[in-house]
Amino acid sequence: MKKSLIMLGIAFGLLILIIGMFAGINNTAISLSEQIKESKSSINIQEKRREDLIYNLVDTVESYNKYEQDTMTKIVEARTKASNGQVEEAQVLINAVAEKYPELKSNENYKTLMTELSTTENLIAEHRNNYNIQVKKYNKYIKKFPNNMILNMMGFEKIDTDYLEYDASEDAPRNLFKDN
Repeated sequence: MKKSLIMLGIAFGLLILIIGMFAGINNTAISLSEQIKESKSSINIQEKRREDLIYNLVDTVESYNKYEQDTMTKIVEARTKASNGQVEEAQVLINAVAEKYPELKSNENYKTLMTELSTTENLIAEHRNNYNIQVKKYNKYIKKFPNNMILNMMGFEKIDTDYLEYDASEDAPRNLFKDN
């Protein structure tokens, strides 16, 4: 009787151990799979950020360029009038332009745009790299023994993917200033 209880206890312990092993392997595979989904989503978020941000920045830079070009045109006109002897009228015009447009900073806008472009493209590359890392982790995990046997029974499969490289995607901003 005692021997039967010991054998039953051992069998029960092994059953719990096997169930725990199955559950642990399954839970880890699920976590890794979710990390892949999160990584893919992060890439999409960064690409959307690029789409939203970059074109708005370009519009801002173009608008400011037009503003500076108008300002410079008014200054040149005032100088021309001054050279033609209309000094008082030119002086009034230059003072008005200087008061209305105290600083010209188009170059700063271009620097900001270039910084944002660089930052955005670096973020996208970083998120693509993270996706590749997550896929590799998952594939390694499900190939290992005994994980491969257990996960195969549970329907997990290796992810066949071409690892994402940093090539500019189809929707990457191009010709932002339309040859202006």
